[in-house]
Amino acid sequence: MTQRLIVIGGDAAGMATASQARRRRGRDDLEIVAFERGHFTSYSACGIPYWISGVVPERDALIARDSATFRDDFAIDVRLRTEVTGIDLERREVVARQLDGGGEVRERFDTLVYATGAVPVRPEWATGGVDGIFGIQTLDDGAALRAWLDGEPTPRRAVVVGGGYVGVEMAEALIERGLAVTLIEQAVQPMSTVDPEMAALAATAMRGLGIEIRTDTEVTGVQERDGRVSAVTTADGPVPADVVVLGLGVRPNTVLAKAAGLPLGSSGGVRVDRRMRVAGMPDVWAAGDCVETLHRVSGLPVHIALGTHANKQGRVAGINIGGGYATFPGVIGTAVTKVCDLEVGRTGLRERDAAAAGFEFVSVVAESTSRAGYYPGARPMTIKLIAERPTGRLLGAQIVGGSEAAKRIDALAVALWNEMTVDEMTALDLGYAPPYAPVWDPVLIAARKAVDALADSGRR
Repeated sequence: MTQRLIVIGGDAAGMATASQARRRRGRDDLEIVAFERGHFTSYSACGIPYWISGVVPERDALIARDSATFRDDFAIDVRLRTEVTGIDLERREVVARQLDGGGEVRERFDTLVYATGAVPVRPEWATGGVDGIFGIQTLDDGAALRAWLDGEPTPRRAVVVGGGYVGVEMAEALIERGLAVTLIEQAVQPMSTVDPEMAALAATAMRGLGIEIRTDTEVTGVQERDGRVSAVTTADGPVPADVVVLGLGVRPNTVLAKAAGLPLGSSGGVRVDRRMRVAGMPDVWAAGDCVETLHRVSGLPVHIALGTHANKQGRVAGINIGGGYATFPGVIGTAVTKVCDLEVGRTGLRERDAAAAGFEFVSVVAESTSRAGYYPGARPMTIKLIAERPTGRLLGAQIVGGSEAAKRIDALAVALWNEMTVDEMTALDLGYAPPYAPVWDPVLIAARKAVDALADSGRR
């Protein structure tokens, strides 16, 4: 008898799961239906700021596989603009609503995949129906913002609320489109994904780009004129805005999961095992930005919304649904971003994360350059390492610098993944040539400095 797989969510995790399951089970053995409330499947949400800015000229360049490809090449019945509104685990059915008309449908399943992603954090003041306020999570969100920016009257002033990755990237994108941009951050500085002294470097670069940054400031409301946003309000007074972009982070989209009784973890994401099976539910799987996963360094459950994780988790779930065996081993929080020509990378724990996890540690900051100092184009680079005391095991790393800085975080991520000590790292055989690195790579300089710091701490 043909089995039926229902996938809720048509982006990275959902379609990776469906594709892997199809590769292992034939069309007569497994029927696959995927529901997606938006207009697109398998797209790069991380590329949206670069489409907004114009660096990526075409929207469709962000789409890896469209719904027609999934139907024709993978025999996956993709139903766009169809929102699943309920999950009935007893009857093994989902309830779905066709957003462009057509009413409600019920579809049975033998196996269910929950891949609903994440939703932008949206404060109460941003839910009042005033036009011109945007959260950026899906390609539909990006299309709505593009239409607003291209519309009449042309927006001239933008406020970005929140200084995480999305907020910083969108602030730069809006500057590149010619808008005057104010970034408002409730914390002492933007880029709280890295430690304060590293975030200060990014903030300096943002100001150099022309972005006004207001820190220690909370947006408390919004003003409107003729139904369109005209300003946001703060304790220091209103800040004019023709468009407002929310960069306050995301949370797992678990409304359906909670209503259906799927278990949620302490991070707010759906609890899954290493095979991406929902805890205690053999035929229900979940993957992507809606799940929580294990942090390999702290040992704690975390929610980290990244397309890299979503694709890997979807692949693992699909292999298992297809009859194979695969596991997802956890994450270490590696991420990179760009602020004008400054690159920022991080992996593992920040100082406050290490303290919260109960580690004793030392931290060091090392200054170097991206190339040999005498080679044209050498740029300053700052690396921070956090190492456990007294073992010397690397706990976290951060990099801020010019061209060729961010991808150096990958070498540190590999060291972290494999639980290397900073002493072991000093002997790493890294590539050297003057156009690419000094004879002592910045990674090695930082590792040596961490070894010295550990020795000093042991003598106290």
